[in-house]
Amino acid sequence: MKPIIFCDFDGTVTDSDNIISIMKHFGPKGWEKWKDQVLNQEISISEGVGNMFALLESEKKEEIIRYVKETAKIRPGFTEMVQYAKAETIPFFIVSGGMDFFIEPLLQEIISPKFVYCNKAHFDQNDIRIEWPYTCDDLCTNHCGCCKPSIMRSLSEKDHFKIVIGDSVTDFEAAKKADLVIARDRLLEECIKQGITHCEFTDFFDVIEIVKQNLEVKA
Repeated sequence: MKPIIFCDFDGTVTDSDNIISIMKHFGPKGWEKWKDQVLNQEISISEGVGNMFALLESEKKEEIIRYVKETAKIRPGFTEMVQYAKAETIPFFIVSGGMDFFIEPLLQEIISPKFVYCNKAHFDQNDIRIEWPYTCDDLCTNHCGCCKPSIMRSLSEKDHFKIVIGDSVTDFEAAKKADLVIARDRLLEECIKQGITHCEFTDFFDVIEIVKQNLEVKA
């Protein structure tokens, strides 16, 4: 058994989706159209998220960071989850469609940036511009932006037991590649709908117990 964990950030590590929270708070005109089209899988994640952030002025960077740091809450048990994975020498990666400028400040005391895969925001033009450093490999054609299945393929080996933790339809492609899916919210609904075997979680204390139980069974 060689477990490896790939964990979403927005709505999974945090108790809400920070991109949606930012858009609701700052309210740029037209953002909801892009959000709905992404969630309904009518357009790619990269197109929708890129267009949403393009509606915000770069001069709001510090205000946005301050807002996220004041409002985002880390889900209970996450620090313990990271500590558990480290103690058990289980590779633990954050794989997120979120942005570096708000993910890294929230995680800086919990997990090293070298274990975080996310998109990058640039503020050198009038509007916020998104860079996609982890685009799809040759086996994915979904224009994911931050392609979670591609990252999983690059980091895992054939004998790895791949664990995916997530909450949204944006985690579904990764879930289809996993040996164990730990889900909540929209990902949970999608797993039920598509008949993908999964476990449900509320907080990361649940996740720790699910991982322990599954690794004992598989051992």
